[in-house]
Amino acid sequence: MSRRNAMRRPMPVHAARSLFSVSWVRWNEMGWHTLFVGISLLGIGLLFLSEMSAANEFHDRPGGGLLDSHIQKLVVASPCLLIGILAKPRWLRRHAWQIYLAALALLAAVPFIGDERNNARRWIETPVFDIQPSEFAKLAIILVLARVLSRNRLQGPSDWFAPAALALVPMALVVLQPDLGTAMTIIPVTLGMLYLAGARGGVLLTFLLLGAGLGVAAWQFEFGVKEYQRERIDTWYELIEPQPLIDGRQGPGFHPYHARTSIGEGNWFGKGLGRGIANGAGVLPERESDSVFAVIAGEAGFIGACAILLLYALLVVLLMNGAGELRDRFTRLVVGGVAIYFAAHVVVHVSVNIGLLPMTGLTLPLISTGGSSLLVSLTALGLAVGLSANQEPSLDGDAFRSY
Repeated sequence: MSRRNAMRRPMPVHAARSLFSVSWVRWNEMGWHTLFVGISLLGIGLLFLSEMSAANEFHDRPGGGLLDSHIQKLVVASPCLLIGILAKPRWLRRHAWQIYLAALALLAAVPFIGDERNNARRWIETPVFDIQPSEFAKLAIILVLARVLSRNRLQGPSDWFAPAALALVPMALVVLQPDLGTAMTIIPVTLGMLYLAGARGGVLLTFLLLGAGLGVAAWQFEFGVKEYQRERIDTWYELIEPQPLIDGRQGPGFHPYHARTSIGEGNWFGKGLGRGIANGAGVLPERESDSVFAVIAGEAGFIGACAILLLYALLVVLLMNGAGELRDRFTRLVVGGVAIYFAAHVVVHVSVNIGLLPMTGLTLPLISTGGSSLLVSLTALGLAVGLSANQEPSLDGDAFRSY
């Protein structure tokens, strides 16, 4: 073997070593309890999705292979959990900008090569499963904000421009698809990370009220808002009360009516697995993804639904606790951002299903089916758990500051 070839062979190994860290992870200090909660939620999702698939087969409806499809996506996405655990903080910090720009490139490509469904162009078809670039953008925003805010203390007005732009650019591309659900999760993730970085609550509240005012103005004066989006918001407002919802159940209120009917029939202890009206009638749209909480509430009841929400709350608390114990500012912000990511998803998903927010498409992380959602959720969980147990030293000025 020539000397030149001998020098070339170790390069892929070296590249892998620069990204992954096996020996540097403190396995005995890793948040195994956090990982256990996340895997438990995955198992709960498999349980409910298997009942949906069985109901489809029993009633001879489309979607009989729902469970097999979900397992295939889970098999593809599962290695991302390990990749996230083994990823080095130094590599993530160094390449945060490249990850962010790659996510923007995918979002920018959607209008040209994306597949349009339900008045939205959000997906890019692949041989494995259709990917949703907006899901990857959420994780990219967390990483790049952590990178910028690790050196930015938000002490003056000029310090706000970079983080605001980093969130607004992908948000604008997402709104153009349009994808209201993703936009509603980017906002709390951004504001939450700014708060973790030291921003004052009063300033963040001002930004939030300003954004809400601009949204109301855009809706009122039909600026940048499509007709079907206005109808969806108008429908949500008009159908808050029970009687208008019942009257509109065969029209614009079809989806929210069946979602709330499924939740309401669960009562305290639910109808039992596979016995809810959502699986029996099969008329609830997107019950395996955007409306999965309605199915859970109908079959597990108020007690079961609250138990699952407590699991999510425990996951968020454990992640935040792990972030608070980190000395390195970058990794602390990443782990905290992941916690806010899960919290925002759950709050928006549940609020949409019970009627507190307009109907929009957003999965329940780790439970709903969906390849991109699973891939990003598992990667984010792996990053949070792995970064909390990585022993790379920190020289940040506020390395010992506690929040």
